[in-house]
Amino acid sequence: MNTLIDGTGWFIWPLGICSFLAVFIAVERLLALQSRFVLPAGLLTLLAQPNPPPLPAGLEKSAGGRIVRFFQRNNPDAETLKAYGQMELTRLERGIFLLDTVVGVAPLIGLLGTVYGLFALFPEEGMPTAANLTRGVGLALTTTIIGLLIAIPALVCSNYIYRRLEVHSARVNMLVERLCALGANGISLTNAPATAAATTPATAPSPVKPAAQPEPAARPQPGIVLPRHVAAPPKLEFVLKPLPSASKPKSLPR
Repeated sequence: MNTLIDGTGWFIWPLGICSFLAVFIAVERLLALQSRFVLPAGLLTLLAQPNPPPLPAGLEKSAGGRIVRFFQRNNPDAETLKAYGQMELTRLERGIFLLDTVVGVAPLIGLLGTVYGLFALFPEEGMPTAANLTRGVGLALTTTIIGLLIAIPALVCSNYIYRRLEVHSARVNMLVERLCALGANGISLTNAPATAAATTPATAPSPVKPAAQPEPAARPQPGIVLPRHVAAPPKLEFVLKPLPSASKPKSLPR
């Protein structure tokens, strides 16, 4: 192995960078694309019910949970919800373009090392020495081998990751369609479904009698009202007395 690495010359540095990127991105994406980080199975089971119960907390840890929370908080239309779901799918593809770049670049670096090694075989004058021949052929072979050893596993991991993305994409699309159907039916995921009514009818509460209203005071009759500081005048009483009987007049003298 040391002989293989020593024969690549300075080409070992770009090939080493490609190898590091391929391993890092492959491991990181394989961990990030686990079902519990994309769309938990229990989430689809809950949403498949006619009246979904209140969803548990901590859904923001998964892509499907973030879509559900976006639906709960914003009540978007179907097009907006689909656009948000597509954005979450794009986040799942983060870094995969670097893996595809390694798949294409690593063999090309190996091919460049092969051409460079064959070019070093022929000096400006005369025939190549044994040392130059050994070094040139070793550089051509080792760079090609290392480039292929990096590109082939990276290609396998890339195909597997894209397959996982297709499965998760189908499940996320199913989730979005289910949320669109719930939104069209006016079902809110934040409220618990109504419980069934009890079999025994509940007794109606007795009506509450209204409190007795006080009787209104009698309105005073219209008339002249004297102020309190003025005394009322005394009543005048008239007593009829009989007149004295008229006496017979005396006769006047003649």
